Amino acid sequence: MGIYIIFAIVALASYLIGASLKSKFEKYSKIALPSGMSGKEIAERMLADSGIRDVAVKSVAGQLTDHYHPIDKTVNLSTDVYSGRNIAAAAVAAHECGHAVQHATAYPWLTMRSRLVPVVNISSRYVQWILLAGILTVHIFPFLLLAGIILFALTTLFSIVTLPVEINASRRAIAWLERTRIADARTAPAAKDALRTAAYTYVIAALGSLATLVYYIMIFLNSRRRN
Repeated sequence: MGIYIIFAIVALASYLIGASLKSKFEKYSKIALPSGMSGKEIAERMLADSGIRDVAVKSVAGQLTDHYHPIDKTVNLSTDVYSGRNIAAAAVAAHECGHAVQHATAYPWLTMRSRLVPVVNISSRYVQWILLAGILTVHIFPFLLLAGIILFALTTLFSIVTLPVEINASRRAIAWLERTRIADARTAPAAKDALRTAAYTYVIAALGSLATLVYYIMIFLNSRRRN
């Protein structure tokens, strides 16, 4: 019963933080930047200030679809961020460039996460099927469930490693925005609040993944006791 309560709490927290994130970005999208710079211009300037010349800034469709692609070396900004001239767009653009700076400086946590990506991509395709088969046949083939648990543990590890990567990127973004005075005393708190709320989504995702991992481990251990 306890594990289901944890699942319910995590699901509720995830919903509330997601709704809060969307609301805050809508709110801060109405706060114009004194400089009038667009997200694209901010990204290009932060990359240049960091001595990064081989990363392109591109526009991608969708909302909150912003990301840095280390293989292509591209900072991909959603349409509203790419052309937006507000503090929300500035915070997101600078955050994604923070990942580019991490990549350029071989930030250890980003390096670790990048190495996990191929393994997690493969395991994510099959882990749910293996776990399902393992649960259904736990008394006959218990080690099938154990294999699923190991694969799922890799995705949980990926979620946990992602936390310092995202938090560090936000810190780099805020520090640069304040140092360049793109975010002044009026707009800097909004940028910090937006990125802090975004970080919470990764915390909840990690906690949810960890709770699910514990749940599968409990099923496996209980089956071993009965045998």
